Amino acid sequence: MPNTKSAIRRVRRVKKQTQINKIRKSRYKNAVKKMETYLKSKEKDKAKKFFPDFQSILMQVAKTGIINKKTAARKISKISKKI
Repeated sequence: MPNTKSAIRRVRRVKKQTQINKIRKSRYKNAVKKMETYLKSKEKDKAKKFFPDFQSILMQVAKTGIINKKTAARKISKISKKI
């Protein structure tokens, strides 16, 4: 249990940040899964339409530090080669 006033506030802040991070991480995972399903089911036109959104989601998540920027760039690169 936090003893000081600042520690109590910090606990509240960390709880909010954890929820936001979970939302961002799930958004990232869903985008990757969606793109993989498009590529596996040979729906290249849907994959091409979804690619700008996919790229945007990955870069937003990388910017906030949920995943590394190089990891996001690597995933985008691999997907663009498959398309």
